[in-house]
Amino acid sequence: MNVTRILHAKHPNPGKLAALREQARRLGQVRSEVWQRFGSISGVGLSDRRIRDAWRRDGRTFPVSANAWKETLRDAKGDITANLEAAKVKARRRLRRHTQDKAEQQRLFAALKGRGWTGDPYLRRIMRREWKRGHNHTHNQIIVRSDSYTTFQLGGRTWIKIPGLVKGQRIAIPLNTTVEPTGTLRIILKDAGLEVHYTIEAKVKHDCGARTLGVDKGYSEVLVDSDGDHHGPELGALLTDASDKLKAKYRRRSKLRAIANRTRNPRKREHIRRFNLGRRKLDRQLDQTQARIRDTVFQAVHTVVDKAAVIATEDLTAPMSGKSFGKNVNRRLAAWTKGVIAEALDSVSSRRGSTVVLVNPAYTSQMDSRTGCLDGKRKGDRFYCSDGVVLQADENAARNVPARLSDPDIKRFTPFQRVKAILPARTERLRLVLLNPDSSCSPARVLSTESESLKTTISNFV
Repeated sequence: MNVTRILHAKHPNPGKLAALREQARRLGQVRSEVWQRFGSISGVGLSDRRIRDAWRRDGRTFPVSANAWKETLRDAKGDITANLEAAKVKARRRLRRHTQDKAEQQRLFAALKGRGWTGDPYLRRIMRREWKRGHNHTHNQIIVRSDSYTTFQLGGRTWIKIPGLVKGQRIAIPLNTTVEPTGTLRIILKDAGLEVHYTIEAKVKHDCGARTLGVDKGYSEVLVDSDGDHHGPELGALLTDASDKLKAKYRRRSKLRAIANRTRNPRKREHIRRFNLGRRKLDRQLDQTQARIRDTVFQAVHTVVDKAAVIATEDLTAPMSGKSFGKNVNRRLAAWTKGVIAEALDSVSSRRGSTVVLVNPAYTSQMDSRTGCLDGKRKGDRFYCSDGVVLQADENAARNVPARLSDPDIKRFTPFQRVKAILPARTERLRLVLLNPDSSCSPARVLSTESESLKTTISNFV
């Protein structure tokens, strides 16, 4: 599998940084034009090579080297394609919810896979809802092809030479390592310096555990597994502290910005904007916080993979909508890095040989994990069962997740309305078996018609 390596510049020359930033700014204009012209339905089916050839026939020129704008074009078109494919995933979910006919689903999915959806009015309407026109906000990156740079060793570290704006002149950049990067480079300019990103082929270790576990995401911790173990318990405190500090900082910055806007003294206005409203220190602190969050999440996922060969979880990339917990809690949840957790699960499991299986999460946090029935109530970190037993809410939800792997009635894309109808029916039938064990509603009769998950539950209680 491919993994990304990140190298940092070691005390780069300010003049070189300024030249690289100017080059990145010009390439950002190329990237913006690609998104503007080809980031919608007009760019579907167009490859970067076709666009490049058309520009060359038209005599288009850019104030950068030819290889630089060609690689930027290729990278931007790749981002547009990834954005389109992500929208297709959402469109397929919508089609599964609204189209129950299997033959019609297959026809729509086949059209959605290629370019056929562009001629179907229904699919075009669906895609317009899910695929919003993107805009470029990246003006600090340079893509360098593998044959456009050289590397050498000097002073106990690796240096790279990349093309600059002046033809025939190269810019040498010292790195903080002795490892020489390979393949295509992505140079990312930041306030404090620059980063060099490149990909390498990593071997799969196959050193995961041997069990099947379910995991539930949390706020106070990264994950809770079906064994009841909490992984990454420091995440909640880290997110809360970072969110509260940002709230106080932005409140003070807003006051200073208001003073700068009201004052009639231009020198005072410029002084405030230059020395009090800058982003350099703030961005550096945000980068440090994000690094700590990623480190915590990846360590927690590694501890889960140490135990499991199969990990059942919900789709962590799906947005959490329809809930409001108050301003402070909503603000902290907005910083909740579900995407980082999903990325860590996918990356770590792939590298260590385990498998992540996505299941339907509907009502897993409202079911009693001991019976599989929808007869409890969650309040905060506690789950109150109908018989008076109180369970830890996240542990209870995590135990319900692996049961969805073998549930014949609730598939991954079963609509939650259907799940809401299935679970109360199961609860009622189980209650009849346990409370009225007569001939008309005997356990044997129920066991002959129910699913395997409910058969196991009834057998344990009868």
